[in-house]
Amino acid sequence: MTLTEKIMARAAGKKSAQPGDNVWVNVDILMTHDVCGPGTIGVFKREFGAQAKVWNREKIVIIPDHYIFTADSKSNRNVDILRDFAREQGIKYFYDVIDDPNGHWVFNASKGQLKRQHGSNYAGVCHTALPAKGHTRPGEILLGTDSHTCMAGAFGEFATGIGNTDAGFVFGTGKLLLKVPETMRFWLEGKLEKGVMAKDVILHVIGDIGSDGATYRAMQFQGPGAKALNMDDRMTIANMAIEAGGKNGIFEPDEKTFAYVDERTKANGTKSKYDPIFCDPDDKQKFVYDNKFDLSKLEPTVACHPNPGNRKLAKELGSVTLDRAYIGSCTGGKTSDFLAFAEVIKGHKVKIEAFGVPATPDIVRDLQQTKMNGKTVWQVLEEAGVQMTENAGCAACLGGPTDTFGRLNKPMKCISATNRNFPGRMGHPESQVFLASPYTVAASAITGHITDPREFL
Repeated sequence: MTLTEKIMARAAGKKSAQPGDNVWVNVDILMTHDVCGPGTIGVFKREFGAQAKVWNREKIVIIPDHYIFTADSKSNRNVDILRDFAREQGIKYFYDVIDDPNGHWVFNASKGQLKRQHGSNYAGVCHTALPAKGHTRPGEILLGTDSHTCMAGAFGEFATGIGNTDAGFVFGTGKLLLKVPETMRFWLEGKLEKGVMAKDVILHVIGDIGSDGATYRAMQFQGPGAKALNMDDRMTIANMAIEAGGKNGIFEPDEKTFAYVDERTKANGTKSKYDPIFCDPDDKQKFVYDNKFDLSKLEPTVACHPNPGNRKLAKELGSVTLDRAYIGSCTGGKTSDFLAFAEVIKGHKVKIEAFGVPATPDIVRDLQQTKMNGKTVWQVLEEAGVQMTENAGCAACLGGPTDTFGRLNKPMKCISATNRNFPGRMGHPESQVFLASPYTVAASAITGHITDPREFL
């Protein structure tokens, strides 16, 4: 069987599972956030009763992160709904925006968007916070009410997004009926050249198969090139499986995986035991698609408006002038992403508006402590003219209310390290979003037009 088939079979208590099988899987982690959490809670109470208890209060992770730092009253209210539910149910892992378990969340617009406005337990973007807090473990089933939940597949687990109705059912039972997907294999060889990042890998792959080329299929990344990637790189690639329509993206776990997971579970006191599953020999796996990609031949890549499959090389797009540059989100807001961004932008000034949104508060601290040429990375970015916020979160990646930091409130052309560029995704429906690596976003911010970052490296 493929990795996905083996994990789903075990979670269903079966010896085997084949594509097309419908299996009841036991869920290890269910994640929800402030956008879908209130609806999920509503479904759970409607179907199981107003006084019903969740199946396991230690297997539910609630992370407000999407529409947080906004004065929109309904967005603020959603966080209060999560808090009330977490207190009522005794949910162990609720990463609240505020420290008062009986308080109310209100964003203070008068303080502005740049300085911290959250409590000590706030975790930031759910997909980055899940591994950082020790909730991603090899061999497990992780479901979340968000399409980019597939990012956790970087850790050798089956991770996928589900809707509020399914999540409400999992709240009550800990199980879900899932169809086993076919598997597409992407065999990665070679080594990334200077100026090329994991983001370029996944943009190239999606451009190759199309933004619907993996619809309801598992995207399995294997080969020496895959093993050479660090965990941040694997997360970037797995995160965007959904941008090709994939059910999930997955990497085989290895020593890098175990070291990352062991460190985070120990630091956070989360469940430390797991049972990894590994790939069968090639003659024992059946793929609906199997192709090789030489990483050494890839170049800085851009996904142009209006979808992630509209692939072009950065060097071919010099005539595209820009209004804004944006770095952040689960895909592009990790510490390594900002370090790459800073590597290009140090010593320069941005020519267009540039916004930086770290994915988690820990990443904010990393950037404010890590030195580059005698200055902190945070200082390097601010001196270059990048507007940096201490309020980690999804921010403009999903548009949000009009006062969201970095939101495109008028027709603009924006180059972004985020993961999705459908019309209206980052705000105004007439805006155009170009997806690229942190390197490419930085180079383009300096010149004001889409730029191959190798010109600056």
